[in-house]
Amino acid sequence: AGLPAGAPITALTAVSAVPGTVFTLPKPTGPHPVGMTTLHLVDDSRPDPWVAEEKSRELMVSLWYPARAPHGRRAPYMTPPEAELVLKGLAENTPANVRRMSGTRTNAFVDAAPLGRRHGLPLVVLSPGFSVPRSSLTALAEDLASRGYVVAGVDHTHEAAGTTFPDGHTEPCAVCGSENKPGFGEKSTRTRAADVSFVLDRLTGPDPAWKNGGLIDPSRIAMAGHSIGGNSATWTMLNDPRVRAGINIDGSFFIPIPKKGLSRPFLMLGAGKIHQPGGSDLSWGRDWKRMTGWKRWITVAGLEHMSFCDYPLFAKQIGLKLYSSLSGPRSVEIMREYVGAFFDLHLRKRPQPLLDRTSQRYPEMKFWR
Repeated sequence: AGLPAGAPITALTAVSAVPGTVFTLPKPTGPHPVGMTTLHLVDDSRPDPWVAEEKSRELMVSLWYPARAPHGRRAPYMTPPEAELVLKGLAENTPANVRRMSGTRTNAFVDAAPLGRRHGLPLVVLSPGFSVPRSSLTALAEDLASRGYVVAGVDHTHEAAGTTFPDGHTEPCAVCGSENKPGFGEKSTRTRAADVSFVLDRLTGPDPAWKNGGLIDPSRIAMAGHSIGGNSATWTMLNDPRVRAGINIDGSFFIPIPKKGLSRPFLMLGAGKIHQPGGSDLSWGRDWKRMTGWKRWITVAGLEHMSFCDYPLFAKQIGLKLYSSLSGPRSVEIMREYVGAFFDLHLRKRPQPLLDRTSQRYPEMKFWR
C-alpha cells in the first residue's frame, strides 16, 4: 500500500507512540564536516501564488555545504511551531513529540566556515513533498554536503505545513486540503519551478544572498525533489537551462513533458507497485518516452511514498504508521547512495556502476529501463 504521489502527509494513520528522547539523524557518509545557514529570500517581482494579499513571494531556504571544521552550535532541525504543524497532519501532536521532533540532533554546524574554492562546488536544489517542510530532506542534504555539494532546501511557502520566518512568525499551509482540486498539481508545479529559478538567481547572481555564493559553480546545478517536488523537476529543467540534471523521487508528473522532449539527464526513483511500468501512476510511462538524454527508471521494493524522506527514522516514536518493510536507516541509506551517485555522475563526471544494474548491496532496487 502507498499514497498517491501528490498526497499530503495528512493521509497517514497514527499509531500509538513510544516515549523517548530526541531523535538523531544518521551521520553523513562523505569526508567533510557540514555547515548550514538559513536564508530569507523575497521575490518582489511576483505576488504569493496562494495568498492573494501577499504582494511578494517570500521563501525560507536552508543551505548545507562542506565545512572546514565542525565548529559552532548544531544546526536546528525545525522550529517547535513547524514541528507542531507537521505532527498535526502526520502523527501524534503531543508536547513531547513536538519537543523531540524540533529537537532532532542534526550533523551540521551553523555558519561553519565553508571549504572550497571559487566556483568549485556543484549546487543541488531540493524540493520537498507537499505539506512537508524543507527539513524533511535533511538526512539527504547533509550527506550530499559532506560529499562536497552545496545543497539548497527550499520551503515552498503555504504548501508546507509550517514555515517559520526570521521575525518569529510561522506561516501555516494555506492550500492543504486543496491538493485534489482540478489544476492544483499544475499550479504547484509552476510555482515550485518559479521558486527554484528565483533561488538560483539569488545564489548565483552578481550579488549573491549567501556571502559565500562565489563558491558555487553556476555551470554545475541539479535538482531533486520528493513527491510533488520531484514532479516539478522536469518543468523546472524545461524552463531553466541552468538545471543540468534532475531526479523525481516518487512523484506523479502533473505537467507532461512536451513533444520536443527533455534531453538532459533524469532519474525516476520510486516506490515498488505504484511506479513500476503498468503501475497505477501512468504519468511515468508517458514522460519516460519523452526523456531523450541519459535516463533511469528504478523502483525500491518495500518502500512507500513517505519512506523517501527523514520521517521513517522516527516513525515508530511519533506514532506514524508506515507500510514499509525496510527500516528507516536502510531507506535513508538507499536514498543517499542512489541520489549521490546520480549527482556524482552528472555533475562530476565520475563513473557510477551503481546506476547501471542492480547491486548485490541493494537487492531492493529494480531497474526497469
